[in-house]
Amino acid sequence: MDNDVSAGRTTSTLGHLALGLTLLAFGIGHAEVIDGVTAADSVSLALYVGGIALFITGLLEFRGGNAFNGTAYAGLGAFWFTWASGADGQVSSEAAGLFLLLFALLALSLTLGSAGSGLLAQGTYGLLFLSLLLLGIATFAESGGLVKAGGWVAAVAGLAAWYGATAALAHWPTAVPGRAAGRRVTATG
Repeated sequence: MDNDVSAGRTTSTLGHLALGLTLLAFGIGHAEVIDGVTAADSVSLALYVGGIALFITGLLEFRGGNAFNGTAYAGLGAFWFTWASGADGQVSSEAAGLFLLLFALLALSLTLGSAGSGLLAQGTYGLLFLSLLLLGIATFAESGGLVKAGGWVAAVAGLAAWYGATAALAHWPTAVPGRAAGRRVTATG
């Protein structure tokens, strides 16, 4: 077994777990799904798991030669670390909205860059993009409804990332089986 391939799969799985758990906490807090749990309650998880662990995972992916995952995890690690560090409210709502919209651009780049990685990865990044876009707009518009919608989308993105990592560990399917092109088409032609 090639050690580089094995290490790459391990760090990729760790990255998806870290992203999934952080997005779940972030999304559940914004959507206020659980009474008394807010986005502020996810700050520690975002700082350490989403920020530091994800950033280090990104560096390991770069070292292993995977530029896409390295960019994704290091970039998202920087997002979570910065979000958690600034969560004490010392910035204006306009600055917070701009921050979310700028990182939505990162998520959009990751969505477009993951086109060959499968529907699950592309869906995770696409939902992350939509979540950050909604939360950024909600911050500018001071709309509680958009905040909740963005939180729900983030939670679904977190579930997708978590499932992808868990599926890799448990050897579960991550792709929807395709259908044959037409009737009477067999595997041999």
